[in-house]
Amino acid sequence: MIDPFGREVNYLRVSVTDRCDFRCQYCMSENMTFLPKKDILSLEELEQISAAFIRKGVRKIRITGGEPLVRKGIMELFQSLGLYLRSGELDELTLTTNGSQLSKYASELFDAGVRRLNVSLDTLDPYKFQDITRWGNFEKVMTGIEAALAAGLKIKINTVAVKGFNDGEVDELIRWTGDKGMDITFIETMPMGAIDGDRSDQFLPLSELKLKIAEKWSISASDYRTGGPSDYFDVAETGSRIGFITPLTHNFCESCNRVRLTCTGMLYMCLG
Repeated sequence: MIDPFGREVNYLRVSVTDRCDFRCQYCMSENMTFLPKKDILSLEELEQISAAFIRKGVRKIRITGGEPLVRKGIMELFQSLGLYLRSGELDELTLTTNGSQLSKYASELFDAGVRRLNVSLDTLDPYKFQDITRWGNFEKVMTGIEAALAAGLKIKINTVAVKGFNDGEVDELIRWTGDKGMDITFIETMPMGAIDGDRSDQFLPLSELKLKIAEKWSISASDYRTGGPSDYFDVAETGSRIGFITPLTHNFCESCNRVRLTCTGMLYMCLG
């Protein structure tokens, strides 16, 4: 499938809900008003639309939210889409999650055909975690990550770089993910979602972060690719990888290969 700019589209991101059990400060207001359930596509409708994209050449589907695993009956969608993996029509089915429900669903996700997932985690400090997520349970997320690893799932940690919040934890995060056999991707903050106030003073250019990392760690450009926007670097000391997603300081529009389906059935080419 070719878009109007001549780019091949082979990757579909499907948001199954706008709801989340966290209220991360850079993402949504603590008093968020969610869409009425009548406006949300059913799981059957989401599967039908996904199937139409598969027929058009999509080879990878990522399930997102909100927090996708809080959607009632969500495993039915994973099981339905998993059939396309077994038939060879789909190469990969994955998801992005905050990790809060992984203890419950890790084994079922693996059985459905999911082999890797992204977990959003911005700090290893339980108190700072509580502060930035507002409603999050740090121990529950840690237990969920362990359950996912035990189930055989590969994990990449997604960390939003927030100046003055977690820029002092970078080395600890790299060491921890390496010890667990996980990769980590640092992400620049993006002006999206309904949040409280201007947070531009917390923006941290990843070019600065990369220089800081290179002072401590032996990193080299990697040829590893996942079909996403990350630029990956191998870390000699840990054997794992660090990714950088820079939507503001160095956009990746030219190589973008995805479309985004919202839980209400809207289709977008861009998160921005």
